[in-house]
Amino acid sequence: MEMIADVLLVAGAIGAGFYCYVLARRLSRFNDLENGVGGAVAVLSAQVDDLTKTLEAAQKTASASTMSLDGLTDRAETVAKRLELLVASMHDVSDTPPPQPGESEKREAPASPLGPMFKRHGNG
Repeated sequence: MEMIADVLLVAGAIGAGFYCYVLARRLSRFNDLENGVGGAVAVLSAQVDDLTKTLEAAQKTASASTMSLDGLTDRAETVAKRLELLVASMHDVSDTPPPQPGESEKREAPASPLGPMFKRHGNG
């Protein structure tokens, strides 16, 4: 009886050893740097590094663009203020040009670009 127990114990140990051998081979293929998950992790790590560098470059470019746009906006606001002042000062200028020497003092009113204007009077 003791002999049968020893044989079964040896068979179990050999089976467990074979199972560990199979698992070790699968794990080595799983962690293989070219075909397995290890390779995928290495590729993803390299892509993350590339994306980080690209993101930093994009942030620097965006910062420079922001500074440039701030300067352009300030210039545009200054020019807009000047234009407002010019338009406000144009209200003081009359629409008709001053009479030239030698022209008669009687001038007809300039024609409307929309054609003749008629005014309707009420019945009353």
